[in-house]
Amino acid sequence: MNIGLIGRTGNIGQCLADEAQRRGHHITAIVRDAARIPQTPEANTTWRVADVLDADGLARVLGGVDVLVSAFQPGNASRDFDDTVRRSIEHPEVYAVAARAMLQAIAAVRPSLRLIIVGGAGSLESRPGVTLVDTPDELRAGLRSLGLPEAYAVAVAGHRDALDVLRRSNRNWTYFSPAEQIGPGERTGRFRVGGDQPVRAQDGTSRISYADAAIALIDEIELPRFVQRRFTIGY
Repeated sequence: MNIGLIGRTGNIGQCLADEAQRRGHHITAIVRDAARIPQTPEANTTWRVADVLDADGLARVLGGVDVLVSAFQPGNASRDFDDTVRRSIEHPEVYAVAARAMLQAIAAVRPSLRLIIVGGAGSLESRPGVTLVDTPDELRAGLRSLGLPEAYAVAVAGHRDALDVLRRSNRNWTYFSPAEQIGPGERTGRFRVGGDQPVRAQDGTSRISYADAAIALIDEIELPRFVQRRFTIGY
């Protein structure tokens, strides 16, 4: 399978590419800056240059792609996390803008082309029908526990807005909200899958490693279970 991947150089993108190649898939890595393309060729990888916010430019590089996965973040969180946080606060609308651009690009290339967007955990429901965005005090407390500034609440709302863009479309989309705590860790392949509410361990935490998030994403690509739906995972 040829997997188009936006955000290949980020933390999740790197693990996703590794997992895909481990299973014999090809990666079409889409980057904004040609300078980010490695000088040493990578096996089963094609690099193309396009801006996720430019629907026409993105459409031009999607030829031959079987599924498009976006792990887009403003800036480069794997190299400068603080810069990504700052940009997300300054321009929280960018997530919804990117979602619209990707949907437009898909419509121009092949309307049935599948789109999987890796979003945020903040849009998950704290209880049925209620997201953290709907409960500002809980959201601010959750951000503090993750070491994020309270101002990042606007970015959390921005991720939710991107999900709403997908929900209003009739395209072949899936939205993936990782666990609340995601970071480096072991590739275990042992996790639980959920829908609109966080998957929590017995101690109440919602966490997952980048490597296990990548397993869940490739599983979903190979065997779709959440078409026009959101899913999450956790230990």
